[in-house]
Amino acid sequence: MAIVVLGRLVAPFGIKGWFKLHAYGDDPGSWAEMPRWWVAPAPDAPLESWQTLTLAELRQHGRGLIVKFYEVDDRSAAESYQGWYVGAPREALPEPEEDEYYWGDLIGVEVYTTGGAPLGRVAELITTGANDVLSVRDDARDRTHLIPFVRAYVLDVDLPQHRITVDWDPDW
Repeated sequence: MAIVVLGRLVAPFGIKGWFKLHAYGDDPGSWAEMPRWWVAPAPDAPLESWQTLTLAELRQHGRGLIVKFYEVDDRSAAESYQGWYVGAPREALPEPEEDEYYWGDLIGVEVYTTGGAPLGRVAELITTGANDVLSVRDDARDRTHLIPFVRAYVLDVDLPQHRITVDWDPDW
């Protein structure tokens, strides 16, 4: 069983055990259908480190989301989970639609230019106001490329081949 990272419990919210939630992806409202959530202190934590929490409520608050679990009753308890990652077993998630991806599936994928030049591996995805951004780390050159995750730049995502092809200049 593999865990797909879906988001992060950013900080406690209020005094009754609520959290501010940073969701990775564009449909966190559908997570309300998952009665059990898996949480861990690191996105790459071993499977046995992931704990399950029972969802009490997920709701919109201003421009963000807040979440409450039955097992977390107050702010002190919430503080112990601050910064933890939220995930789910891959088997518990619906298959993404065509041209849709779980962020966790993109982490570690090799990125190449249309000319075949390697740019590095996807280290993380960043949410911006306009669109998501691939953070591609090239350790050999000690460099990071920030590539907008839009069709104009990301031409092909081939998960079975663990490869993303982008229209991007290696010097950018």
